[in-house]
Amino acid sequence: MRGGVIIVLYQLILILNIYFIYKIMLLTPLEQFQIISLIPISLFGFDFSFTNLMLISLLVLIFFNILIFFSSKDNGFFFIPHAWQLLLEILNELISSLLYDNLNEEGEKFFPFIGLIFNFIVLVNLIGLIPYSFTVTSHLIITFTMSLSIFIGVNLICVKLYKSHMLSLFLPANTSFGLSLLLVPIEFVSYIFKPISLGVRLFANLMAGHTLLKVIIGFSWSMLILENFMSYFHIIPLLLIVILFGLELGVALIQAYVFTILTCIYLNDSINLH
Repeated sequence: MRGGVIIVLYQLILILNIYFIYKIMLLTPLEQFQIISLIPISLFGFDFSFTNLMLISLLVLIFFNILIFFSSKDNGFFFIPHAWQLLLEILNELISSLLYDNLNEEGEKFFPFIGLIFNFIVLVNLIGLIPYSFTVTSHLIITFTMSLSIFIGVNLICVKLYKSHMLSLFLPANTSFGLSLLLVPIEFVSYIFKPISLGVRLFANLMAGHTLLKVIIGFSWSMLILENFMSYFHIIPLLLIVILFGLELGVALIQAYVFTILTCIYLNDSINLH
């Protein structure tokens, strides 16, 4: 009896997997980035629906809190760290080194802020690599909102510290009047484009890599369903997917590091005014 139930469950799981794979293969490569409304909610003409983007963000929050919970005890962390606590210590050491290298002792006060940015981007990038998941950072509205918020906060810090003297960011020292007429517009435009480049860099790398994976998976699936000897060659793009998946894993980690270190550099420019 128990063996029959196991066989039925196995067949059901197999059928579901085939169905989901078939449905996903019918989608175009860009439809994997579509924001889907899971629980429609509309109030006063505004859409407050619970989407897959919100679901992944909530899962990231829950996972990080679980990680903190299992890595600590009532009075703090363990004296002899285990694997999860060691992971957190490595992440904290990496963030601390980034702040110290760019801001010296001034960076200590920004540790929670930089740590939040780095951990969030790393987790959403890694969750986006899971099949049937959703990559939050593959949407320009998300990455640009993050970069614009950081840019506004960095400028508020600069205004608080230096007030009108922050305008010296657009005019290098010992610059003649004639040369300043050329340099100030160039420096101002390059300064304004900082949040744009910061957000677009993260969005473009994640979206391009996931799109390439989806295209190759679709090509492999198309070869597999052929009813001739060509179907045996679908193993070639599958092997290529394994290599590209490792590359995407590296991109997910590197882009989180790049986004964080550029944020530290922008903070350094505002605090030290250079």
